[in-house]
This record gives sequence, C-alpha cells and structure tokens, in this order.
Amino acid sequence: MIDFFQMSDIGLQRSLNEDSLLCRPPSDFIVADGMGGHVAGEVASHIFTSTVNRLLSKETGSLDQDGIRGMVISGNRAILDSIRSHPEHQGMGTTATCLHIEGGRALWAHVGDSRLYLIRNGEMRQITQDHTYVNDLLASGSITQLEAENHPKRNMLVRAVGVDEYVQVDTGEFTLQPGDIMLLCSDGLTNMVTEEAIQTVLEARNCHDPAASLVECAKAGGGTDNISVIVVKYNEE
Repeated sequence: MIDFFQMSDIGLQRSLNEDSLLCRPPSDFIVADGMGGHVAGEVASHIFTSTVNRLLSKETGSLDQDGIRGMVISGNRAILDSIRSHPEHQGMGTTATCLHIEGGRALWAHVGDSRLYLIRNGEMRQITQDHTYVNDLLASGSITQLEAENHPKRNMLVRAVGVDEYVQVDTGEFTLQPGDIMLLCSDGLTNMVTEEAIQTVLEARNCHDPAASLVECAKAGGGTDNISVIVVKYNEE
C-alpha cells in the first residue's frame, strides 16, 4: 500500500548535515532541518526525531491532529531541556514537518520552512505554509513573488521548534486516494529546484528512486544547503 524513498545529503557547500529524517513505514515520516550552524543545529534536529520516534514506539491507539501536535510540542520541550543542560547550544532549533498515515487518512503537523507537498491527478500542491519572514510579507501583499524569491531574508524563520517555551504547530489532514504522492523535504531542495522540475521527477515512470534523483537535481542546481527528501507513494491495497 505504501512505497517510500528517503535520502539526506550534506550538499556541496556545507561542512555538516544538520537535517534529520525519521521513517517508520507504513505510517510515520518526518523531515527536520536543524538551525544554528555551530550552535548545534544537527543536535536539535536529532533530538526532535528521536523524541517523536520514542513517543511513536509507545503509541498504541489511533492518532488525531491533537496527538501529532502533542508530539511536536514534546520535541520542543526536549530541545529546550537539552539547552538548559548545555547552555553553549543556546540558539539551536529545528523545523519539523511530520506526516502520519492511518486508515486511508494523512495527518500532518508542521513548524518552519520544510515542506509537505501532495501530488494528485497531475497537480502538485504545497500543503504546509512556510513560517518565514518573507512569506509573511508575501501574504500581506507587501512584496511580490519575484521579490520574495530574491529577498535577502527569505530564509529567516519566524517559527521553529526548540526556540520558545510555547511553539505554535500547524496541523491538518486529508483523505488519501490511490496514486497520491507525498513529498516531505527541507528547503535545500526547494531553494535549488523548481516545483515543475520536482513534479516531473516524482511522476516519471522510469525513476526508480525519486528521493535520490531529487537530491541530485538540487546538487546540480548548486547544492548550497543540506538536502533532505522523503517520497511516499500511496497505492491500492
């Protein structure tokens, strides 16, 4: 019913991969893009995925939006607890884009500027909203799409996990249809590859590993950041 592909790559210009992935097929998939550079972004993303993995291992019932939101909040708390024990890591944090598949439904939770896309019937749609300064300007009509793409602060987050005691988590759900393709990715992909090119790779019948192919596309485009990709394909029973 579920096919999935995953890859995380350091890219061409970074000395450290701060991204963390979690794949627990057939139900749970997470991309976390750590921030902080020398302030241990890779620690934050790893704490987050490890915390959620532990919680999922203990989960015995069905998850709803409140349940998946609660796991993100627990990850936030775990990062803050780590910072209290290691004050030299003050300033670290992570994005979090989580997908949970259960009973023909897809539930998601999201903080930051990693993304979840849904490709259905030849249309690719971004499910999550980027929590960035520039996206807020764009939503208010203060700048144009072209200005947003070239804005010097386009990667500045206004919301992340592990930064504040309270984290606002976006959640949602949708009913799955056979043939649906879901993409979770860090901005190391979307800053390097157009959505049109991403869709072409995901829908290519002769592409045996779309995650690896998308990583190579990002590196061909410059590979300026870490690149992390999870592709989930939902098929007939």
